[in-house]
Amino acid sequence: MRMNVSPEPEQADPEQADPDLRPLSARSVVLSLLLGAHPPELPVKDLVRLVEPFGVGGSTLRAALSRMVAAGDLRRTDTVYRLSDRLLARQRRQDEALRPGTRAWDGDWEMVVITATGRGPAERAELRTRLTALRLAELREGVWLRPANLDRPLPGDLHTLALTCTARPDEPARDLAARLWPLDAWAATARTLLTHTAADRAPADRFTACTAAVRHLLTDPVLPSALLPADWPGEPLRAAYAAYQRELTVSVGRRERAA
Repeated sequence: MRMNVSPEPEQADPEQADPDLRPLSARSVVLSLLLGAHPPELPVKDLVRLVEPFGVGGSTLRAALSRMVAAGDLRRTDTVYRLSDRLLARQRRQDEALRPGTRAWDGDWEMVVITATGRGPAERAELRTRLTALRLAELREGVWLRPANLDRPLPGDLHTLALTCTARPDEPARDLAARLWPLDAWAATARTLLTHTAADRAPADRFTACTAAVRHLLTDPVLPSALLPADWPGEPLRAAYAAYQRELTVSVGRRERAA
């Protein structure tokens, strides 16, 4: 059976206990900084200072910024760079991954059964991406489900493509969750990332790990605690990234005052 993972680009593979922590490109460093910034904009002088510890020089940064503006990743106003509308949507998904809304679980499961026919490969792939982003998992082709513990409605337009209902599977819920998601592999990767996000790590190593942590959190199924293995590292990984994000915010503020 297919194990369910997120299709997010540049994702760390949750099937591996060792995440990919290779050095980031100039583009990836800039995007990671802006995706973690609120509001998602930084003057070029701050970007120059922030990327320096990662081996990105000023000329390399400016070339990357120009390409990103041309590609529609960024918008420029004078000397300030801001995420484009497309990447603002990605930032919202990232923020939701760090603070997913949940409610008490009563044993019900959300079920989505695809009823639309005649769709091409691109449309099917897009629908799979949407359902996975909703943290649903595919039991078999066209049948998606998850515990009904997320505090969010399913999109209204989904009803034109699928039958949605609430279900109570006969299979024990903990066994079903373990079949639908690679929980042990996800937890192993998260623990490796936690080690690399520790404050005593080199700045570049820590930044790369925190960037990978965000991608990994997008694949967290956010299950009720009763269905998770012991010592689930999801919340500690969220807390580690949030703490690092606060450190970056403070660092930017200090540099602005010193400038």
